[in-house]
Amino acid sequence: MAERQPAGPWTVPTRHPWSAPFTTSRGPSLLRRLHGHTPSSNQAVGFLTLVFSGCILLVLTLAGAVMALTFFGPIVLLTSPMWVPVGFLMLVVTAAVLSACGLAVAVLAGASWLYNYFMRRRPAGSNRVDCARSRIADGPSDVTDYAREYGGYRRSRVKDAAPGA
Repeated sequence: MAERQPAGPWTVPTRHPWSAPFTTSRGPSLLRRLHGHTPSSNQAVGFLTLVFSGCILLVLTLAGAVMALTFFGPIVLLTSPMWVPVGFLMLVVTAAVLSACGLAVAVLAGASWLYNYFMRRRPAGSNRVDCARSRIADGPSDVTDYAREYGGYRRSRVKDAAPGA
């Protein structure tokens, strides 16, 4: 076992704190794990080929976009009064279709929930519906009971206030 030097202001650290490896509580440092996965020469050549091909494809795409704008720019400029109403119409139609689809999904979800509720499969939130239904059903009887109690209290108070009346 290695000897340990006492910690104190007179000791000199052997390594700088920023040169220490990045360690986590899960295992070895990140650099050691990456070093364990060094690629083979075939993998390195394949990666470089992928990067080179991607760069060529990017350059060709940008060149095609510039050429398309050069050739089709005047046509688009001359026909722009027609594109504004068409674009607005496409926006309205797209919004209507998406709204209809969203409404259809909401209706289907609600119908599915109701089907499961009436088939007694206990969908999420059914306990709240049951509680609200029981409160609504018990409401008139609660009001009647309260009216009887309050009415009886009021009559007794009137009798107490004017016993001869």
